[in-house]
Amino acid sequence: MSDRPDKHIPTTLHPLTQAVHAGNEIDRGSGALRTPIVMANSYALPDDPSQISWSGTDVPLYTRNSGVNQLALQAKLAALEGGEDAVALASGVAALHAVFFTFLSTGDHVVVADVTYEATWRLFTELLPYKYGIQVTMVDASDLDAVRAAVRPETRLVHIESIANPTTKVTDVAGVAAIAHDAGALLSIDNTFSPPFVFRPIEHGADLVVHSLTKYINGHGDAMGGAVIGSADLVRQIKQDAMVDVGGVISPFNAWLIMRGSVTLPLRLRQHVRSAQAIAEFLEADPRVAYVAYPGLPSHPQHELAAAQFGGAFGGMMAFAVDGDPETQNRFAANLRVITSAVSLGHDESLIVHVGTSGPRVAAYPPQFAQWGHLRFSVGLEDTGDLVADLSAALDATFR
Repeated sequence: MSDRPDKHIPTTLHPLTQAVHAGNEIDRGSGALRTPIVMANSYALPDDPSQISWSGTDVPLYTRNSGVNQLALQAKLAALEGGEDAVALASGVAALHAVFFTFLSTGDHVVVADVTYEATWRLFTELLPYKYGIQVTMVDASDLDAVRAAVRPETRLVHIESIANPTTKVTDVAGVAAIAHDAGALLSIDNTFSPPFVFRPIEHGADLVVHSLTKYINGHGDAMGGAVIGSADLVRQIKQDAMVDVGGVISPFNAWLIMRGSVTLPLRLRQHVRSAQAIAEFLEADPRVAYVAYPGLPSHPQHELAAAQFGGAFGGMMAFAVDGDPETQNRFAANLRVITSAVSLGHDESLIVHVGTSGPRVAAYPPQFAQWGHLRFSVGLEDTGDLVADLSAALDATFR
C-alpha cells in the first residue's frame, strides 16, 4: 500500500493545470501516478453496511451508481467547466435525456432553440410531448425578444446550444440566462461545439452544461460518453434519478479513455481553432464555394457577439457548401483525400459529412442551407496547409 498522500488540486489553479491534474489520484495500492482502469462492477462493503445508502453516488459501491474512473472523470469535468459537480453518462444523448427526464414533468413547458442537434429536436418535437405531455416552444434563440415572448408561467427549462449544430448560430448566453431566471426556469446549454478553453457557460449564467464527451473532450475518436456539469444540488438530482434508476452510466474503460484524452484538450483546441479560422477564410474567398458559416468570419450574422462571448476563439466547426446540387456536394466530399467523410466531430482527424436539406428541422435554417444543403466540417489537428491543399484539390477535381 502506498503511503503517498492523495492529490488535492486547488480550484484556483490555471485551467491548463486543472486539465492535467484535476480528478487524478495516486493509486493507493500500486503508487501509480495515474488513476488506473478499475474494471469492477461491485466494490467491497464495510463490515457493517446497515447505514449505507444503496443508491449513494459519492463512493464506489456498484458501478451503476459510481465507480473509480467515473468519479475521477466527474471531478475533472467539474474543474474544467467551473461547476461544483458533474455526472458522466454513456453518451451525449444520455446526458441530454438525463437533464430533461430529471427536471421536467407532465404539463411543464420548455423553450428550446429552433436549431439543435437532431436527437434534441426529436426529443422535444416527438418523444417528450407525445409520451409525457411536456409542452414545447421552439424559438430563434439568437433573438432575445423571441425567447422572452416564448416564456410562460409553467416554463421550467430553457435549452439552447452555445454554437448551434449545424448552422453555427450563436446565442447570447447571459441574455438568455437572465430571461430564464426571471421566469424561475433553469437554463441548460449543450456546449459540445465550444468546450472549455473556448467557452464556459456557467460563468455566463447557465445552470447546467451538457457535453457529448465523445467529441472534443475525448478528442481521439475512440470512446463514447456524455456529461452534465452544474451546481452540486442539480447534479445530485440527475445522479439519483437519471443515472442510478435509469442506468445510463458510463463504462469504466470509456471513462478512463476520456479522462486521458481530456488532458490535452486546451492544446488540441488551439490547433482546431487556428486551422478553422484559416480554412474558413480560404473557403469564403473561393468563388466555387457558395457560402461558409463560421462564427470567426465577419460575414457571420453573430460574429460580433461570438467575438465578445468567446474571446476570439470561435471553435473548430463550420458549415459550408460548394456551388452546386447535392450530387456536386457528394462529389466534392469524395474527392477529399486527407479529410475523412464520416459523422461525429472534435476528433484528431478532420471529418466532413454532407447533410441533405429535407426534414422539418431545416425550416429554421438560413436560406443558403435550404438552397445548397451543407457540408458539416470538423477541422482536425492536421497541418493547416495540408488541409487547405486537400480542400483546394477537391474543388479543382469537382469543377474541372
